[in-house]
Amino acid sequence: MSNAGLRVEKIGGTSMSRFGEILDNVILHDENDIYNRIYVVSAYAGITNELLEHKKTGQPGIYQTFENNGDCETAMTALQRRLCDLNKEFEDIGLNVKAADEFICERIASAVGVLKSMDNVLASGYVNHTELLLAARELLASLGEMHSAFNSTNILQNRGHNATFVDLSGWHDHIERTIDERILYSFKNIDPSKTICVATGYTKGTEGIMREFDRGYSEVTFSKVAVLLKAKEAIIHKEYHLCSGDPIIIGADKVKPVCNTNFDVADQLADVGMEAIHPKASKPLEIAGISIRVKNAFDPNHSGTIMTKDYICPESKTEIVTGSNKVCSLEVHDTRMVGEVGFDMKIMQVLARHHVSYINKSTNANTIGMIINQTDCTEELLKDLSTQFEKIVAQEAAIVCAIGSNIAKPGILAKATGALAASNINIMAVSQTARQTNMQFVIQREHFIEAQRALHRVLCENND
Repeated sequence: MSNAGLRVEKIGGTSMSRFGEILDNVILHDENDIYNRIYVVSAYAGITNELLEHKKTGQPGIYQTFENNGDCETAMTALQRRLCDLNKEFEDIGLNVKAADEFICERIASAVGVLKSMDNVLASGYVNHTELLLAARELLASLGEMHSAFNSTNILQNRGHNATFVDLSGWHDHIERTIDERILYSFKNIDPSKTICVATGYTKGTEGIMREFDRGYSEVTFSKVAVLLKAKEAIIHKEYHLCSGDPIIIGADKVKPVCNTNFDVADQLADVGMEAIHPKASKPLEIAGISIRVKNAFDPNHSGTIMTKDYICPESKTEIVTGSNKVCSLEVHDTRMVGEVGFDMKIMQVLARHHVSYINKSTNANTIGMIINQTDCTEELLKDLSTQFEKIVAQEAAIVCAIGSNIAKPGILAKATGALAASNINIMAVSQTARQTNMQFVIQREHFIEAQRALHRVLCENND
């Protein structure tokens, strides 16, 4: 049974940085319907990148400074100045800057003290180095969400609304609790029907939320809150619609918002890096029967994209064209594999040792080709494979996908390959399972943008 009317809503970092608009478009959009909402918020844009590392480029942040025995205190002081400057930007929409500065300065001072203690313990050589570094990573990650959640609650309160800061970071709670236990404990005396709840996207737990989920932790918190409190619906607010294609690549006038889809499509998108929601966050919601709605935070009157478990588009069509140009084509050629049962298992064991997951796999008599993320194609991986198999070829590539809950239509593959051929784009590999939810084309990286335009043109714009 769902908690009647309760909606758990996730607001991402880019949207949080435009909090004045979030107030108007999301939280206070309908002033007669502001309660029975729990907002799980991310840190402001760029802050978690500074605390940990840049999510896309890998540029190191304060965490790596700590890991390399650098001057964390100076780095944390610089971050504190940045956060206090951010506070000033929200003063005109109701933030008590003095209270906000005191809050984050106290948390940063405490964090610096803990990091110094950790550094001393590491230097002693008596503890597990990996475990302590993971603890430092958790500590640093929590600061960004504490900052944004406190500020959001303070602004709402100063504007005359009953709002509650739900601190899932366990900052002053030294009792050991699992993630689920902390969420239930933190909400046990709160009635969401009478207050606007703003919760941190980071949750402290004995198992460590970042050990398994790393940078997907805020969406996992969002998912767990929704499942544990039996929400009616889980809503994700982004700065764009989930569209039939990337409006920057395809053109804003040519793409259309996707109104309905299913969890399978969400998983297909996540597999190539276009995350509507982290797959480990969506699965518990799917099992619990809680639908996900992805909304454009800056287009409040649009109903968004609804994801459910059983939705199948009534007509066969491609819903989304997407892909990634940050992949590597990894090919294993070995004349011994023909007819040998379990030969590919040997390759998978090597990939597992290097913690590498493949996006796409194709085979013939003596060759197995895989598409993996470019960052996973390391010299160590290639060397390991080369010691066991005859020939390893790795090259930069791109993958473009035509995805939908129902793309089982005669001729659709011919249409897609024809469109790529007409654009003079060679297909290096193609893959589609019998389930027919995702056609994947491996191409040269230089054709990535044109391939998406070609596929969108024939599969989405001329969908008849």
